[in-house]
Amino acid sequence: MKASIILFPGSNREKDMAMALESVTGSAPAIVWHKDTDLGNPDLIVLPGGFSYGDYLRCGAMAAHSPVMKEVIRLAARGTRVLGVCNGFQMLVETHLLPGALLRNRSLKFMCKQVYLKRENATSSFTKNVGDVIRVPIAHGEGNFFADKDTLLKLKDEDGIAFRYCDSSGIVSEDANPNGSADNIAGIFNTEKTILGMMPHPENATQDWQANKQGLGLFETIVNTLA
Repeated sequence: MKASIILFPGSNREKDMAMALESVTGSAPAIVWHKDTDLGNPDLIVLPGGFSYGDYLRCGAMAAHSPVMKEVIRLAARGTRVLGVCNGFQMLVETHLLPGALLRNRSLKFMCKQVYLKRENATSSFTKNVGDVIRVPIAHGEGNFFADKDTLLKLKDEDGIAFRYCDSSGIVSEDANPNGSADNIAGIFNTEKTILGMMPHPENATQDWQANKQGLGLFETIVNTLA
């Protein structure tokens, strides 16, 4: 499987993502600078977390206009798998590859902690091998997912919700919602289920020295699907 991770000024999770992918595939993914316009023909494109362009405008808004994003959008329209995590999720929303918006956390504070996620779609090419409830970290200041009622209804009707924040037992509740996201949404798909955007960091739950390896199933699913 050929994977490309896009590196923007201010990205800080590209190495974490590369380690997660290499631990499953056995080979290092390509790191592509945001000014490059030729991605070749990757099986997977990853938009990693961080603070692209310092988040001086809306998070992900400036990165969405980087030269490489035209190629990302073109390949995504062709069906290439795209994974956007945290800042990468914000980019996917800013480019309208995914619906909704990501607002300031309800607390108005940056949050860095372990959370539990309930898998809401068990059939996608991203989530088949993910546990029903997994524990992974978040690290964001603008992770509050917002969408209007019609968009939320469409996401539900099309099984477009990938993950929701929950407690350790898998119960979705307001108490388990770390940032105020609508309907506890932590990750969503596009209609075709070829694009996944999520705020939590599964790549930081894949190594022996991390808190756990419960994020590994997501990367295993991607690789097995695209192999």
